[in-house]
Amino acid sequence: MALKGRTKIYPHLWYAKEAEEAAKFYASIFPDSRVDRVTPLLSESPSGPAGSVKIVDFTLLGQRFQAMSAGPHHEFNDAISMVVLCDDQSELDRYWNALLEGGGKAQACGWLIDRFGLPLADRSRHPGRAGARQGPTRSKRVTDALLRMVKLDIAALEKAYRS
Repeated sequence: MALKGRTKIYPHLWYAKEAEEAAKFYASIFPDSRVDRVTPLLSESPSGPAGSVKIVDFTLLGQRFQAMSAGPHHEFNDAISMVVLCDDQSELDRYWNALLEGGGKAQACGWLIDRFGLPLADRSRHPGRAGARQGPTRSKRVTDALLRMVKLDIAALEKAYRS
């Protein structure tokens, strides 16, 4: 049976205890974002007593997400992360700074881990993104520049692309 008007696949994030706080945090950063619903699980479960587990439905940049506060299970890691495409350096800077707020940690190559432990990457639509299609020499220059960065510098990536 088709689900009319509903996304058939979407990310589901398991938090030990902060799913609602995380969803509110992300919704405060990105446009077209909101917490849609918080539903406590009314049954006792392996994760805790009735009401302790919460399912949080939220929207980020117009895309559906779901999260759950259900006690420790697995920590987030780099195997799955969220990527935010940015149109320019000011948008990238705004998201980067907001996502690091409150205890996030900058990583290499435009990656960060937010205060809830979720890995995210800010990416730009700079011309170097197509570097591989422009030949191995240009692709290597852009990649070499990227590998020296923590937060992405779009002007430096464009310079590497054009040099």
